[in-house]
Amino acid sequence: MEVATPSWLLAVRAAESKKASDIRVLDLTAITTFADFFVICTGSNQRQVQAISDDIGLQLKRQAGELPISVEGYNQAEWVLADYGDLLIHVFSPKSREYYGLERLWRSATVIEIPPE
Repeated sequence: MEVATPSWLLAVRAAESKKASDIRVLDLTAITTFADFFVICTGSNQRQVQAISDDIGLQLKRQAGELPISVEGYNQAEWVLADYGDLLIHVFSPKSREYYGLERLWRSATVIEIPPE
């Protein structure tokens, strides 16, 4: 029996395919109930932030049949937040990622080791 690829890993692979940098996955299951996982990554400019966001959305739809509940910040492309319920995708510009510091805010979350392809 084939095991389904977790949605967070599908999002990571899509981000990698668009050359996102500093990709992190945080497991929040032990510290909150509003989301299980954060995928956090950085795009070098607005176009790349949008391209990363687009491909993550496309791959989650194609491979897992998942559509976001909401997407915020896409037009400005400083911080795109895609809400998939238990999975929240954060695609940042470098400046916004440093400013908001989600890893610092959620430092009690478990960082998931991303498996090699």
